[in-house]
Amino acid sequence: MSEKALRDHNTLPGSDRKPESTNKGTLMNNCTENVTENLEERQRINSASLVSTPANGNAPINCGGEVGTSEIEYIDSEKLTDVEDVDIALKTLLAGLDSKDWLLVCDTLNNARRLALFHKEVMLDVVGDVIAFLVKSLKNPRSAVCKTGIMTSTDIFHAYNDQLIDFLDPLLVQLLLKSSQDKKFVCEAAEKALVAMTSSVSPTLLLPKLQPHLKHRNPRIRAKASVCFCRSVLRLGIEGIKTYGIDKLIQTAASQLSDQLPESREAARTLLLELQTVYEKSHDPAPSSSDPPETSSWENFCQLNLSPLNAQAVLRVTNAAREGFVLGS
Repeated sequence: MSEKALRDHNTLPGSDRKPESTNKGTLMNNCTENVTENLEERQRINSASLVSTPANGNAPINCGGEVGTSEIEYIDSEKLTDVEDVDIALKTLLAGLDSKDWLLVCDTLNNARRLALFHKEVMLDVVGDVIAFLVKSLKNPRSAVCKTGIMTSTDIFHAYNDQLIDFLDPLLVQLLLKSSQDKKFVCEAAEKALVAMTSSVSPTLLLPKLQPHLKHRNPRIRAKASVCFCRSVLRLGIEGIKTYGIDKLIQTAASQLSDQLPESREAARTLLLELQTVYEKSHDPAPSSSDPPETSSWENFCQLNLSPLNAQAVLRVTNAAREGFVLGS
């Protein structure tokens, strides 16, 4: 190229060279946008991947890609089918419950439910270890694992009853916590598990386990424990309540009567009315007795066993119920 041509080229105005630069920038931007769109599309596909459960209730299946928003089917107890191979299910049980794959954990929890319902004898030797993993699943931040673990607790309560008492404490704490939280579907499952517990475990064994939680610093946990305590006492029956001690029970109920939450206070009122009925049936003075009726009255019993303020509160509740009954009749 001649010297003149080079000189002419170098003296071209900057504005004449801009279209070339602009075209290159546009091309690069288009390429970047296409790559971004492709990435976003792949992310949308992955996020849309669901975990489906076959109709036969077997393990959830990952339908492709990294699971973003996942759904699993929660199988009701009456819809659970038996395991295909008991030996394999039992052999892989603890390892599956300890897995880092949450889908495998949910699948194994359902197998634990099947074993409890259909083959409870074969799992009895490891039920303590199973409950330890249940507690771990209830602490899991993933709601699917938590709820499946709670449903497993329900089936295990129904299957093993009093055989769980030595392993109950950590599981009870978690169920009380989950029944008092804000996630409705987890809360409802936990309340169902607590009902299964109070209907399956003997009251004489369960009441001492519940007693400490009546003084928990969290009022919602106290309320759930109060409901369980009341429900368990009602299962004792008249003779069981007398044996356990009406004096001890009335002190517990009176302490809950002024609790923060209405759920706890209502449980205390229900318990006090039951205690009053049992007391009056068992202290009905005989016609030949020389003792004046007031010495064995419900009012006298409350005043002897409670502080003046608590006795007044208890009598206010029970007298109001009695007056309401008389007016209603």
